[in-house]
Amino acid sequence: MPLPAYLTTAEAAEYLRLKERKVYDLVSQGVIPCVRVTGKLLFPRQRIDLWLMNHLEGDDAVSSPIPPVLAGSQDPLLEWAVKESNAELALLCQGSGDGVQRLVDGRAMLAGMHIWHSETQRYNDPATLGLSGMRDLVLIRWAKRQQGLLLAADNPHQIIRLEDIASPGIRIAHRQPDAGVSHLLQGLLARHRIDARHLAWAAHPSLSEDDLALAIRQGEADIGVGIEAAARRQGLAFIPLQQEHFDLAMRRRHYFEPAMQRLLAFAGSDRFVQRAEALGGYDISELGKVVYNA
Repeated sequence: MPLPAYLTTAEAAEYLRLKERKVYDLVSQGVIPCVRVTGKLLFPRQRIDLWLMNHLEGDDAVSSPIPPVLAGSQDPLLEWAVKESNAELALLCQGSGDGVQRLVDGRAMLAGMHIWHSETQRYNDPATLGLSGMRDLVLIRWAKRQQGLLLAADNPHQIIRLEDIASPGIRIAHRQPDAGVSHLLQGLLARHRIDARHLAWAAHPSLSEDDLALAIRQGEADIGVGIEAAARRQGLAFIPLQQEHFDLAMRRRHYFEPAMQRLLAFAGSDRFVQRAEALGGYDISELGKVVYNA
């Protein structure tokens, strides 16, 4: 029989091959992840697995402290939660690709990413991203987000589908090349056999989801691909295209750092759920799920 998601003390002891007394000692020392429900201890199995892996001998040693930086892609809900949770993380969101590089180089503790791989039809594949060499890599699901076309509220060009961006006179807002949505857009253009060289691109890339939405609202572009939450914040029309996975990548040991634990704890609050609903376009049913554990 498969093990339950939450283990009792006896089940945790058996799973860890320890005596129950030792498990209680670990709890009293605050070193093993657990929750107390009506006086009873429960141990989240996924977090127990991470805790075990974090203590593997031979894992990559840290030669210098990693700065408490959240890099990678910008997400309005994540940005708000970092501030409200007092996670004490600096935000340096310059695109998913930049976040991957900073994570590998040890210049960021966390990296938010939503990179679509058209060949594998998957999001955030560590092997494709060049992260398979990180022996202690963990990916935690943050949210599923709705990606689509952002356009002026009155839709003056009567755009109804992706192929309409190739219409004469349509100016397209775009992100920097290593942003996650740029990978998605390239895949969508290839799928619909649209030659990017023949499109009218905005003069400068937008460096965030909000910047892209603002460019359209201010008339600097007619259309762009972005998330529903950004469209709502700027009062734009939105045409859904694809649901994506937005994940947080980190080294295993950083999952247990106070910054990450504060963020996840806040993400379980009613206030956070209400904010996600208000922003729109978010599915947070899998938030906190371990989607990859090297």
